[in-house]
Amino acid sequence: MIDAIDRALIVATQDGLPLVSRPYHAIAGRLGIAPEEAMRRLAAMLDTGIIRRIGAVPNHYAIGWTANGMTVWDVPDEAIDEAGAAVGALAFVTHCYRRPRALPDWPYNLFAMVHGSTRDEVRDKAMVIADLLGERCRSRDILFSSRILKKSGLRI
Repeated sequence: MIDAIDRALIVATQDGLPLVSRPYHAIAGRLGIAPEEAMRRLAAMLDTGIIRRIGAVPNHYAIGWTANGMTVWDVPDEAIDEAGAAVGALAFVTHCYRRPRALPDWPYNLFAMVHGSTRDEVRDKAMVIADLLGERCRSRDILFSSRILKKSGLRI
């Protein structure tokens, strides 16, 4: 369970951290608690799964990544954990996860987001993934973004 301070921390951070040299100190100051308490509470909420992650969410278009492709892969179910870990460890993969197939039309069960400045760059990176997966890859595709959607997490 969370208390009023945990809830206030969640609300204070859900739209992003302040762009200052010591963001947790700034948030703690706004809430009237010690910075160490703010960091301890956030760490505890991460450890217990109350919050899933604290991380940067870059604007890919603003940093020059205008070709964004969700690469999708058909990998044998018995190999997906190992394959997913290997693909997710690649520096150019921003997120990688397993999804259920929707047979017969959708055989893909491994998804990996790849960004680049051109579609050819994304295709080249997808080839690196294909080489890594080797014979474990039975089929694949790339779904390129066609428009920008506003991203936001759950709000309380």
